[in-house]
Amino acid sequence: MPKNISIAEHEIRPGEFKEISINIARLPSRTKIETPIYIYRGIEDGPVLALTAGMHGDEINGMEIVRRIIDLGYNRVKRGTVLCMPVINVYGFLNYSREVPDGKDINRSFPGSKTGSLAARVAYHMTHDVLPFIDYGVDFHTGGAMRTNYPQVRCVMQEQINVELADAFHAPFTLDAPFRPHSLRLTASKKNKHIIVYEGGESVRFDQQAIEEGIHGTLRLMKHLGMIDEAPEPKEQNKIIWSSSWARAHTAGLFRSVVQCGELISKNQLVGTITDPFGEYKEEVKSPSEGYVIGLNNNPVVNAGDALLHIGLDNVCKIGGSGEE
Repeated sequence: MPKNISIAEHEIRPGEFKEISINIARLPSRTKIETPIYIYRGIEDGPVLALTAGMHGDEINGMEIVRRIIDLGYNRVKRGTVLCMPVINVYGFLNYSREVPDGKDINRSFPGSKTGSLAARVAYHMTHDVLPFIDYGVDFHTGGAMRTNYPQVRCVMQEQINVELADAFHAPFTLDAPFRPHSLRLTASKKNKHIIVYEGGESVRFDQQAIEEGIHGTLRLMKHLGMIDEAPEPKEQNKIIWSSSWARAHTAGLFRSVVQCGELISKNQLVGTITDPFGEYKEEVKSPSEGYVIGLNNNPVVNAGDALLHIGLDNVCKIGGSGEE
């Protein structure tokens, strides 16, 4: 029988489910802000997998993925331990916001500071109370600012373990994405922990396809890690995206897309139109390159320079870099 293990100073026995909370700070009302962690340890020994969501408080698809995994009992694995954090940024969740109240992004605040800004304090607790105890992780995100992302995994493809994790997850797209400065992924990598990012859907809006892909991909990853024995087969082929480009608005107006997220488009293909509100002009928007639509702007009101489409390129056309995280 495996020995007991400790996570954030809480002992977890084989076959035990435990809910713990990390005390981050207090609101001006003196109300405590705590981040809950749900931990299940299988009867048999195995890896520790972290499933984190809500780093940005308005990205609810990731929260729903982790919530359903807990609700459906998928976290109760045969082997190893699953650590679930559905809402990291409780501040942002309460305010429908990407950031914490001081305006900072937690995912640009790692490894954090115990006495720093609110974002730095959340990052500090993640760095010291979570990362030391895990082996692998999936950090769930969505598109921001009324942009939807087609289900995709982002990781550094030059690292073989990341390639294996992404291949096992088998999202419709896998993007070669460099580490963002002061991000959870980068901090985890420095501690020899391997975290991939899953992106799917749009902020403050449920996307059923993105949610299901996230759940099924997680189960496939669990199977690959030997934590469970069965997992759903993927519905789409996994396509590797080595670089990406953006189609941007040349003028302000009302944007209407004529392509769908996930669609393969060709260079100079008509992808939408921009009109003014008064019917005085109409401009065609054409794709600057051939590739897949991996991100799409859903906000019809655009300014010159706004991103309209995120286009995933193959390994021949290497332009730009991956989007947000």
